[in-house]
Amino acid sequence: MSLHELAAVDAARAIRETVLSPVDLVAALLERIEAVDGRVQAWALVDRDGARAAARRAGDEAARGMFRGPLHGVPFGAKDIFYSAGLRTEAGSKVMAGFVPSYDATAVARLKAAGAILLGKLHTTEFATYDPAPTRNPWNLACTPGGSSSGSAAAVAARMVPLALGSQTIGSNVRPASYCGLVGLKPTFGRISTRGVMALSYTQDHVGLMARSVEDVGLLLSTTAGHDPEDPSSSRAPVPDYLAALTRRRSPRVGLLRDFFERATPEVASVTAQAVNRLARAGATVEEAKLPPTFRAVYAAAYLITRSDTASIHAERFAQKADLYRPAIRSAIEMGMLIPGDLYVRALRIRRQFRRELSPLLDRFDVLLTPTTPAPAPEGMATGDPQFQVPWSLSGLPSITVPCGFTTSGLPLGIQLVSGAFTEAPLLAAAAWCEDVLGQAAAPTL
Repeated sequence: MSLHELAAVDAARAIRETVLSPVDLVAALLERIEAVDGRVQAWALVDRDGARAAARRAGDEAARGMFRGPLHGVPFGAKDIFYSAGLRTEAGSKVMAGFVPSYDATAVARLKAAGAILLGKLHTTEFATYDPAPTRNPWNLACTPGGSSSGSAAAVAARMVPLALGSQTIGSNVRPASYCGLVGLKPTFGRISTRGVMALSYTQDHVGLMARSVEDVGLLLSTTAGHDPEDPSSSRAPVPDYLAALTRRRSPRVGLLRDFFERATPEVASVTAQAVNRLARAGATVEEAKLPPTFRAVYAAAYLITRSDTASIHAERFAQKADLYRPAIRSAIEMGMLIPGDLYVRALRIRRQFRRELSPLLDRFDVLLTPTTPAPAPEGMATGDPQFQVPWSLSGLPSITVPCGFTTSGLPLGIQLVSGAFTEAPLLAAAAWCEDVLGQAAAPTL
């Protein structure tokens, strides 16, 4: 196996056993970037010198038996809305051209503290909204990798980096992960600090995680989760041992949300149904589940909240630099400025009621299951349909996508699993069990 194909857990283990040098691993990934990123265009900035220097330090420390944490010497990439000290952070926008933050986002800082090496910044749609990045899907370069975490998904899928940070406000982490054949986790709102992440909606922004296996995502979550006193939305809920939870896999009780199958294309519904049948034959208990009445208002509430928050966040900058904003985000900001306060408050009440009404369903099942996306990655620059992520982004509940098969044209598809607030440990265990049954997606041919 080539070094660029190593999973994060395997690379971390080999470095700890001193049979792999971080210098060699970084060199292999930089070589891979040189070979394929001209076509994929995942990277907004590759910090070659910084990554090599960090790899040399990590190698020297490993040789002396010093290991900073569980990801010592393992590279990662960060979506270009995450602050990274000394590196340009431009959010895919001319508005932020040349901006260099003086500190790392908390998620970036925690990964570095665990020994991980920041390889560079990954393309995003403008300010993580709708105007697309240049990134292409490694499975078919004519197709989108999804958005807004476009570069994060494409870089991990194309074996340019084993781990990546993304974000999700509507559907921006789980959807591109699925389009690119990855495991993508959106944790509970507040589970990972958003300090130092350029905001889109203070009430719905989540840090997202991408890797090629559930175990790698569990390792990533274990290093980034936890309270941050600098982030008012950060939760004080205890952080479980996520990797230990993966050893306690058992066949889950699955609530099948049929409404989502009916909204999917026939091919997506068929591939997902076949995956569900495989899970049932392997021992999963699968029953139909029905969403509460407030589900009908979820989409309107989510978009109303997001647009209003976005308008508020960008108000001062937009007043000064409106001409530098691209059309989709400009339209979203202008629409958000027109939303009256009473409608915003109603939307917040719908969110609270929806989450409350979901409780009995989440108590009854270990996970709720849907197709991850209504269709495979579309051709062209449109970043795809996020509707299957909206309820879980609005409610702040954790969701994860696991590869489940392919379309006849060879594009990957996933199943999406959802569970209760701060139940990432059993959610990861259920996802790992499903991964054992369904298998991991192979690498795309580039």
